[in-house]
Amino acid sequence: MKCKYTLFFVLVIQFFVFGGEVLLTSVHAAEGQIADKPLFRDPVYDGAADLVLCRNHKDGKWFMFYTNRRANLANTPGVSWVHGTDIGIAVSSDGGATWKYRGTANIDYGKGEYSYWAPEVIEHHDTYHMYLTFVPGIFTNWDAPRDIIHLTSSDLLNWKYRSKLKLSSNKVIDACVMRLPNGMWRLWYNNEVDRKSIYYADSPDLYKWEDHGKAIGDRPGEGPKVFRWKDSYWMVVDVWNGLGVYSSNDCVKWTRQKNNLLEKPGKGVDDKVKGGHPDVVVSSDRAYLFYFTHPGRLKSTPRNNFYEQRRSSIQVVELEYKDGQLICDRDKPTYILLQ
Repeated sequence: MKCKYTLFFVLVIQFFVFGGEVLLTSVHAAEGQIADKPLFRDPVYDGAADLVLCRNHKDGKWFMFYTNRRANLANTPGVSWVHGTDIGIAVSSDGGATWKYRGTANIDYGKGEYSYWAPEVIEHHDTYHMYLTFVPGIFTNWDAPRDIIHLTSSDLLNWKYRSKLKLSSNKVIDACVMRLPNGMWRLWYNNEVDRKSIYYADSPDLYKWEDHGKAIGDRPGEGPKVFRWKDSYWMVVDVWNGLGVYSSNDCVKWTRQKNNLLEKPGKGVDDKVKGGHPDVVVSSDRAYLFYFTHPGRLKSTPRNNFYEQRRSSIQVVELEYKDGQLICDRDKPTYILLQ
């Protein structure tokens, strides 16, 4: 009798153990694959930063567009290494877990020396729209003019120039575009002339824009990203001490969250520093925060090791909503499946 009971308990334990394993596997399969860490590094200049994601509606693949800084080049005085490159493209066929380098975007604007920064890409009625920061040259300092230009594409690879946006100054960068409930489109951007405040403009059709001035100016920041999640509008901004977070009910009045995201360094590969310049993709009821790091900017890295000080990596972490605030744990495995 004792042997029968022992066998019974062994079978029960095995049932729960293996059943639990199957259940966990199924749950993880539904959540997606574990994202690479780092998620992506540019194989040409090793300077991928300031990214945005867009789904190709023809083949279902996800495209990553990014500023490609020339991190591994010598003899680039001042900040000239941040200038002079086209927009890089990486592609994912598995819902965002792994990415492969695709090349650069073919953009028909700019002659001679120029720089492309911080693309924003959206799709509307089978047309892709890019709002791109354009710098007319390669400069050793931050004093040059910069504009935001509008381009369109039918395939995410070849881009046709449409216009230069008339905004608040001649030093504007980092566009973010979202459609409002009333059907209008809103563009947020960084006005560098006004203490790097976040400004905004509205459009009925993505082509004609009217500037409306300042949206947020409580502290300097750049790279705004606005998205709708958990019945609120959210804006995350790179404040160079992690990412500032703001919430709103109407995209007009913004309330600042006390704690920044990605302020404290993580422990993962290329993630032991603060995170910067975000994109957010909301997929079903989940939200993923994409960001870049300068992994070599550690106390142990000599200041004259320019390559390590400059190189950058793309990372991703899933956002969580708790007590009305956005939080994330960059050290947890990120299961990702972009729908």
